Amino acid sequence: MTTTDLVWVKSSYSGTQGDSCVEVAVTEAAIHVRDSKDLARPDFSVGRDGWTQFVRYAGRG
Repeated sequence: MTTTDLVWVKSSYSGTQGDSCVEVAVTEAAIHVRDSKDLARPDFSVGRDGWTQFVRYAGRG
């Protein structure tokens, strides 16, 4: 599966203009993250455990 085959979802905190958005796609193996305003830039992926740790950390902020 390539990243173009993934189902990308924008953050619920994204503005109505559609700019400055982060999108994620979830697979069994990883969470993929990309910048929706720069699709030419490669996305990055992180394992589920790493993503869980990140979300917990960000939620404390």
